[in-house]
Order: sequence, then structure tokens, then C-alpha cells
Amino acid sequence: MMIGEYLHNLDDKGRLAVPKKFRTDLSKGAVVTRGLDNCLFLYTKAEWKVLADKLASLPFSQANSRAFARLMLAGAMDVTIDKQGRIVLPDYLRNFAGLKKEIIVAGLYNRLELWDQKNWEDYKKRTEAESNQIAEQMFDLGV
Repeated sequence: MMIGEYLHNLDDKGRLAVPKKFRTDLSKGAVVTRGLDNCLFLYTKAEWKVLADKLASLPFSQANSRAFARLMLAGAMDVTIDKQGRIVLPDYLRNFAGLKKEIIVAGLYNRLELWDQKNWEDYKKRTEAESNQIAEQMFDLGV
């Protein structure tokens, strides 16, 4: 289970240190891809396979299914953790998420999200201000 919020720096070569508590799970292989809300998603290989199988089973005759599968699958990249516990984030993914120097690594149970710190702070302010409305909608979903 990946949970928590961590601040790490991105170096000039696009390397990001993965929080120590997640390194073991990710050392067996990981995939980074475009996420939603202008962040990146980082999955273990096992979790990525579950998601990729679901995406591959979407009806390709529907435009939204094709678009979502392209967003997630075409943008995906295998990453490996080096001896210092870092991964290299490709330029096109860093640009997509607007990643600069300070990166928030947020654990969301089965994945990590990688956010530019300013974007994360802005996102948190918006969602915290709307937390009551969000909670009511989650109730309708059985949460």
C-alpha cells in the first residue's frame, strides 16, 4: 500500500529520488505515464499490468476509450531504480506535468503521483475547499 506525501527534488538530468519506503516494491520494475490533473502516475509492474489489461479491453470503437488508452499507454515508459534510489523521468513526461525542481510524491494506494509542488499546493487548496461536496458525491458511490 502506497500512502503519504513526500517532497523530493528533481535534478538537472531528470532524476527523481523515490521515497525509501516505496523502493522495494518498485525495484521489481515500474512504469511511469501521463496521469490526470497534470501529474504523472508511477505504478509497480504488477499494478501497471492490471491497468493496461483493463485499458486494452476497452471498446476501440468508442472515441473516448481510444483517447484514454492512448493517453495512458502511448505515454508510458518503463523505469528502473538506480543504486541511489532514483528514477529518470523522460523530458516529454516532465513537460506534460510541468515538473520543475521540487516534486511532490503522493502515495495513492496502488500508485504514486508525481506533482510539481506549486501545482500540488494549488490542487490541494481547491479540493480542500470543496471537500464537503466531494464527500457527498462519494457517498452516492458507496464510499
